[in-house]
Amino acid sequence: MLGHQFVTAAAIAASVLFILSLGGLSNQEKAKRAVWYGIVGMALAVVFTMFGPGIGQYWLMIPMMLIGAAIGTVVAKKVEMTEMPQLVAALHSFVGLAAVFVGWNAEMERARVMAMRAAGESLDGLSAFAATLAHKTPAELTFLQVEVVLGVFIGAVTFTGSVIAFGKLAGKMDGKPKQYPGGHWLNAGAAALSLVLAIAYLNGAGFWTLLLIAVLAFFIGWHLIMGIGGADMPVVVSMLNSYSGWAAAAIGFTLSNDLLIVTGALVGSSGAILSYIMCKAMNRKFVNVILGGFGGTSGPAAEIEGEQVAIDAGGVASALNDADSVVIVPGYGMAVAQAQNAVSELVRKLRSSGKNIRFGIHPVAGRLPGHMNVLLAEAKVPYDIVLEMDEINDDLASTDVVIVIGSNDIVNPAAQEDPNSPIAGMPVLRVWEAKQVFVCKRGQGTGYSGIENPLFFKDNTRMFYGDARQSIDALLPLLD
Repeated sequence: MLGHQFVTAAAIAASVLFILSLGGLSNQEKAKRAVWYGIVGMALAVVFTMFGPGIGQYWLMIPMMLIGAAIGTVVAKKVEMTEMPQLVAALHSFVGLAAVFVGWNAEMERARVMAMRAAGESLDGLSAFAATLAHKTPAELTFLQVEVVLGVFIGAVTFTGSVIAFGKLAGKMDGKPKQYPGGHWLNAGAAALSLVLAIAYLNGAGFWTLLLIAVLAFFIGWHLIMGIGGADMPVVVSMLNSYSGWAAAAIGFTLSNDLLIVTGALVGSSGAILSYIMCKAMNRKFVNVILGGFGGTSGPAAEIEGEQVAIDAGGVASALNDADSVVIVPGYGMAVAQAQNAVSELVRKLRSSGKNIRFGIHPVAGRLPGHMNVLLAEAKVPYDIVLEMDEINDDLASTDVVIVIGSNDIVNPAAQEDPNSPIAGMPVLRVWEAKQVFVCKRGQGTGYSGIENPLFFKDNTRMFYGDARQSIDALLPLLD
């Protein structure tokens, strides 16, 4: 067993490593080292918590940890990069459910200690957690109850919300927003009833109130995310990340675990900040997104004129051979086709011909922030030619060729031209201003968000249909 001082020192070291990890993830070149900071920090946290004061029942804990580690290893090896968003959502659900279980257990232990006190029974032989409760004052126990309520409510919302987000991101559920009639009032009513039950719980109503609070919160989480459309799913994942952090922090307060408090606060605050940044990038109001369905369109979307004109690999190659400047805009379709290595080879070949090749990355390209950056880094695309939307947008008008690979909403001119579009006002890459635009796309569908794109019908746009990797591979031998 390790002393409390060692556990505290390990918690401080782990917290510092977590902060360094978050800081390093903002830079592609430092990201790999930042991940190792997080791994080492978590290893320290787990080991020193396991062998800290008051911890026992290793015969049960260690086998469960080994089983969990084995499952995690299998999942990590099996999951493709394109499936990372839904994996993140699934992991958020585990944190939320853990918060619910910890809250319920804490209340049962608190009630047990209170009953033993009232009966004048000896408090010897209690579990480590119950023993700490035995030394708390009535005011401290009341504060514990507040922590329990918050943990159960936030955890339950996070659990069902994350399960629905997983289903939508994995394509197992329809990505369109769905709500019961009077949906916002249902959510508000469930939240108000949860508050009433929380007050009753704090005034001694009993464990049943926590059960009902969890049920209501399960409904709120489910109904909230069901009411959010596919176009807003990246923000939802980030928001649920924040929720899971605050749920973990609530668990930390309940268990008097400083490391959980710090870690939960880091995850909660960083997730909230990222959600705000993404909402700004999509011209969404944060409150509107998290409430699901507020705002929206004010009338029918504008009709699209023209037709989608297809082009073959020879036509695209001819345009690339004649071009001096090329911008590539990747999206989720590139990830699905695992075309990043083919794209990297295309870039290498074009640059060897003396052409100016750059990438334009929208803040919410793919299903998670940084999704495209990770894929391009994996394919060894030079960092210095991967530019953010604000860095590349003004240059698109003077660009000879733009190749859009599996993107839809982030290059949709309706965001600026149609006030009734679901994405009206969203900042987008103005690829239609280039001399020629080639869109690499599987078919004529509207894509994940279900929003039609007028770009595909413009006179300077040609549709390069087919699997992205196969299409790019077909281009390579035709280039000078």
